[in-house]
Amino acid sequence: MIRLHHLNQSRSLRILWLLEELGVPYEIVSHQRNLTTHLAPDSLKAVHPLGKSPIIEMDGLQYTESGAITELLIERYAPERLRPATDSHDYGYYLQWIHFAESSLMLPLLLELFTNKAGVSDNEFLKGYISDEKHKVLSYLNDEVANKPFIVGNKLSGADFMLSFDLIILAKRHSLENYPNIEQYALQLANLDSYQRTMRLEANYDESI
Repeated sequence: MIRLHHLNQSRSLRILWLLEELGVPYEIVSHQRNLTTHLAPDSLKAVHPLGKSPIIEMDGLQYTESGAITELLIERYAPERLRPATDSHDYGYYLQWIHFAESSLMLPLLLELFTNKAGVSDNEFLKGYISDEKHKVLSYLNDEVANKPFIVGNKLSGADFMLSFDLIILAKRHSLENYPNIEQYALQLANLDSYQRTMRLEANYDESI
């Protein structure tokens, strides 16, 4: 059985949703962020040296990094259903969007978080860079999801699972009002049964709520 070390309000939400969609047996080991620092607890460091979530245990081995775990689980359990064929044109775009979620899109979101936490959000250089970069990547994504239920090939794929966490962050920061296509795309993902089950599980395992 797969064991997911799940941290509330983290990238682990991607893997929780994926496991719900796959319908494979799994168990959750819940870890809670420190209410003061919002950092991961020492219990995660006892599992893996990085002390980050998600971590999955499968076949007696541990795996980290949500993008890698997403690809690993899909390759094992649903390669025909949740990713394009490797010899198709869509496959390259599938990989592109999986990595876009943790690189191009996540960078300005993290910079925004860190500058606010550090009290330097009024730094003109950082403020301008974050604003410009965030608008650039969101405009690009907004154009790409226009009239699409899913990001690649008109079917649910690992790329949607990866983007979902970024969209939750953006929605919480009220950053999607000027990007109607992303709002519609996020709404369509949120209407999926497996997504709704996941959000109920997240709420149950989040002691900060």
